[in-house]
Amino acid sequence: MKHSHILLHPLSLAGVYKPISKSFALKAALFATGCAGIVAEFVLSTLATYLVGNAIFQWTIVMSLMLFAMGIGSRFSRIFQKNLLDVFIFVEFLLSLICAMAAEFAYGLAAFTEHISLLIYFQALVIGCLIGIEIPLVTRLNEEYEELRINISGVMEKDYYGALLGGLLFAFLALPYLGLTYTPIILGSVNFLVASFLLWRFFSLLCYKKKLITMFSFSLVFLVLLSFFALPIIQYGEQKKYKDKVIYSLQTPYQKIVMTQWKEYYWLYINGQEQFSTYDEEKYHEPLVHPAMKISHDPAKVLVLGGGDGVGLREILKYPSVREVTLVDMDPAMTTLGKKHPILMDINDNSMNEKRVTIFNDDAARFLKKDIHLYGVIIIDLPDPDTVDLMHVYSDTFYQTVNRHLIRGGVMVTQATSPYFSRKAFLCIAKTIREAGFSILPYHNQIPTMGEWGWVLGVKAEDIDEVRLKQIASQIGFQDIPTRFLNQDGMISMIHFGKGIFDTGEMKEIQQNDELNPILYRYYLSGSWGMY
Repeated sequence: MKHSHILLHPLSLAGVYKPISKSFALKAALFATGCAGIVAEFVLSTLATYLVGNAIFQWTIVMSLMLFAMGIGSRFSRIFQKNLLDVFIFVEFLLSLICAMAAEFAYGLAAFTEHISLLIYFQALVIGCLIGIEIPLVTRLNEEYEELRINISGVMEKDYYGALLGGLLFAFLALPYLGLTYTPIILGSVNFLVASFLLWRFFSLLCYKKKLITMFSFSLVFLVLLSFFALPIIQYGEQKKYKDKVIYSLQTPYQKIVMTQWKEYYWLYINGQEQFSTYDEEKYHEPLVHPAMKISHDPAKVLVLGGGDGVGLREILKYPSVREVTLVDMDPAMTTLGKKHPILMDINDNSMNEKRVTIFNDDAARFLKKDIHLYGVIIIDLPDPDTVDLMHVYSDTFYQTVNRHLIRGGVMVTQATSPYFSRKAFLCIAKTIREAGFSILPYHNQIPTMGEWGWVLGVKAEDIDEVRLKQIASQIGFQDIPTRFLNQDGMISMIHFGKGIFDTGEMKEIQQNDELNPILYRYYLSGSWGMY
C-alpha cells in the first residue's frame, strides 16, 4: 500500500496517538467548522434582511464581504509559523464568542444607531477573516500525514460537506424553530465544542495550555450566560425600534412579523414596514377591495394574492354574492397568525376561518402559473416593491398572467405604493399594468399612519376603455355595503389627482417593469421616503 507508512508514523511529542487519529480529528473539526461557517454567513445575511430590508442586496453584500474576508484570513494565516494547533484552537474559541453574540450585538446596537447595516458588515468581515484562517492552518497541520494532493482535497472536501449540512440545518431546522435568537448561540457552541475537543484530545501537544484553558473557561461561561440573556437583549433591541409596545414577535423563514399596541390600537409590521394600523386601516383596505368588487361583472369567485392577515378578506366577505375566495400568501406563519391569533381574529372578523375561504401558502407568481381557474376579481395585496426579489410580482409577465386568469368583465386591483413619496414607482406600476392589456384606473387616498397611498385597478382593455372606466368608478354607490370610510364622494375624490401626477407627460418617459430589467426597484429607491 503506497501510503501505509503514514498510518504508522507517531505523533511528535505524543507517542500514544497514531497520526491518522490526529488527521481524522482535524478533518472532523473542519467538517464541523465548515457547517458552522456557512450558517454564520446565513445568519448575518438574514439579520441584515430583517433589520435593514432588501433581501437580495443584503445577502449579496454579506456573502461577498465574508468571502473577501476569508481571502484576507487565508493570507493572514501565513504569519503563524509554529504552534499551529494552539492558534487553530484559539481561533475556534474566538469564533464561538463572536458568532454566538451576532444577533444580540446587532439587535442591541440597532436601538442606538440607524447604521446597523455597517455593524453587520463589520461582523461579516471579522467572522469571514477568522474562518479564512481555519483551512490553511488545518492543511498545514495535516501535511505531515498526507501528501499534498490528498491533504488538500481531503481538507476541502470535509469543509464543503460541512457547508452542505450547515445549509440544510439552517433552512429546515435552525431558522424555522430556533430563529435568530438562539441559532447564533448554537453556531457558537459548535465552534466551542470543536475547540474544546481539540484542546483536551491533544492537550500534551499544546504550548500555551494555561491561556487556552482560560479561553475555554471564559467561552463556556459566556455561552451559558448568553443563552439566558439572549432573549431579553433581542426584545430590548426590538422594542427600541418601535414606538409602541411590542406584543408579538416572530421570525419565520420568510420574514420578521411584529405586532405593537398603543392604547386600543394595533400595528402589524413585516420586516420593519407597517402593513396596517387599526387606527386607520379601513382607509387602506376599503379602497383596495370595494371598487374592484363593485365594478366586476361577477365577483362570485375572488383570488387574493398576499393579504395573509385576513383584513382585506374581511371586506370581500361582506358581499353575499361571493361564493368562493382563494387566498395565496407565501408565509404559512402569517396565515396561521390570521387564523388563530385573537387580536388578528378580532380585527379581521375571523375571516380566515370562513368556510368560503381556501388558503394556499405559495409564491403568487408560481401559484398563478399552475392555477387553471378564472376569477371575477383578483386583489393583489403584496409588500411594497422595495427589494429586487419582489420584482417578478410587479412585472409585465406577472400582470399578463393575471389578465389570463380573469373572466370577461373581471377586475384586478393592486396596491401600488405611494404616488406622493414614490411617484415614479407608482407610475411604473400603472404603465406596466396598462401594457399587460388592461384599461387602468389609478386612485389614491390619504392614510394618516402611512401617508398618501395609491392603487391601480385594471379591466381587460377589450372590455372597456379608460374614459368609460373612470365614469363608472365615479358612479359607484356603497350604500348596500357596511363601510367605515368609503362612499361615493370618497370614491370620486380618490380617482382625481388634481394638477400634477398625470398632467405632466411624465408617464410617457416612465419605463414598464419586467423581470430582466427591474426598473421599478430603482424608481422606488429614488422616492422621497425620508420625508415621512
